[in-house]
Amino acid sequence: MEQVPVSDLEQIQNFKGKYPKQLWYLFFSEMWERFCFYGMRGMLTFFMVDQLFMNERVANLQYGATQAFVYAFTFIGGLFADKILGYRKSLFWGGLLMIVGSLILAADPKNFFFLGISFTIIGTGFFKPNISTMVGSLYKEGDPRTDAGFSLFYAGINVGALIGGYLCIAIGKGEMMSSVVPANLTWNVAFGLAAIVMVISLLTFTQTQKSLGSIGISPILHLPKSKKRVYEVLTYAGSLIIIPIIMMMVSKTEYTDYFMFIIGPCTILYLLYEMRHFSVKENKKLCAALIFIVFSIFFWAFFEQSGGSLSLFAANNLDNTVLGLKLDPNGVNNAANSFFVIIFAALVGIVWLWMAKRKIEPNTVVKFGLGFLFLAAGFWIFYYTKFFADANGMTSLDLFTFGWFVITFGELCLSPIGMSIMTKLSPQKLQAVMMGMWFLASAYGQYFAGLLGANIAEASEDASNAQKLIVYADGYQQLALYALIAGVVMIAISPLVKKLMQGVK
Repeated sequence: MEQVPVSDLEQIQNFKGKYPKQLWYLFFSEMWERFCFYGMRGMLTFFMVDQLFMNERVANLQYGATQAFVYAFTFIGGLFADKILGYRKSLFWGGLLMIVGSLILAADPKNFFFLGISFTIIGTGFFKPNISTMVGSLYKEGDPRTDAGFSLFYAGINVGALIGGYLCIAIGKGEMMSSVVPANLTWNVAFGLAAIVMVISLLTFTQTQKSLGSIGISPILHLPKSKKRVYEVLTYAGSLIIIPIIMMMVSKTEYTDYFMFIIGPCTILYLLYEMRHFSVKENKKLCAALIFIVFSIFFWAFFEQSGGSLSLFAANNLDNTVLGLKLDPNGVNNAANSFFVIIFAALVGIVWLWMAKRKIEPNTVVKFGLGFLFLAAGFWIFYYTKFFADANGMTSLDLFTFGWFVITFGELCLSPIGMSIMTKLSPQKLQAVMMGMWFLASAYGQYFAGLLGANIAEASEDASNAQKLIVYADGYQQLALYALIAGVVMIAISPLVKKLMQGVK
């Protein structure tokens, strides 16, 4: 990859208008990568139950373990990008591993399931945090256009999630393309589609990366070429050597428990070690970032039921019509949230601007709290679906979709702001690590999501479909209550957190 002078960074950051052109390139690269990621995520739990014949409790645990490792490795990927590879090489390497993993699954998803998943776990860890960090690098510190840039980037994520989330599961189940794809190959085609779009993502990045100037180049360019090459090769080799270990840890979820008990405390210790090098003001901002990170764990633990228990709820208990249109309920579960984000993200941004002009805009901490309140309302709607069920335990996909509509506003209060606030509260030298910690919080959220989903599934084991509906719905009522409590607490402590943020908005 061609290296470019550091001097063009200022030229990039002094762009005219609302968005730098480089943001559009990263937008499309991330969009296709998210198609691959959310397409795969939407298939996992259903595939494990339907094709690998796991019971629902085990499938939820496996889903939580798989997704936890995906996000946990974003921290590790961010660390190696910061210290050795740079964001660009990390992204490229991660994309290659994701392609290999998707191709393995396309070749034989039943026999090589955990091998393919392990490649995609490591690949996403190298890809995801670094492209987000490069978005932040397009802006000078304090640039008021930063939030708008992350909002646009977030829209790209959701376009990919919408298309991939619906298409992959619908093709795998045989709901789409059944006339051209043999019934015994539908899952191969679904996983193969994820590989194709990942190739498009990587080509988009490689063909446009020159425009990024010095952003994302290796931090060890000052070292002798031979020494630099050794560090890079060791990083690549290490990420391949660890794949059998990931396979073992994901397939046996008790090892995931050990991993999650270790990586969180180690990450905190590493951050405390790094904090010795920063001023009191910078460390206060890092403490504020940690509070956002901890609360986000709870948010994602509830929200990420979408890929676990809600996936099985959709398959077993939802009819197949939304506003009279016949749609696959699993596809709707995977894609509805992204659909609503695309439609309403800009509107929510306009509302924040309107409130800001009148000096009534809630601060970032209160917005986080509001995110939980919307989340609570959405899960209460999922619970309420049980009152619309027929004797066979089938209930309204319309009402279920409305639940995702409400939850979307909670996500819009939290997630795009979260990525942006990590870059604003972090010193430059810790940007990728803190972004990695933000995704590591998602790992814990995914891990707890799997545990929560497994508990719901265990309670409904050997039950009739109608009884399953009641157990799942009552579980969602409990999650709604916990989300409500978290939202109230976040809003209550907002003055304290605002002080720690040292004027950052």
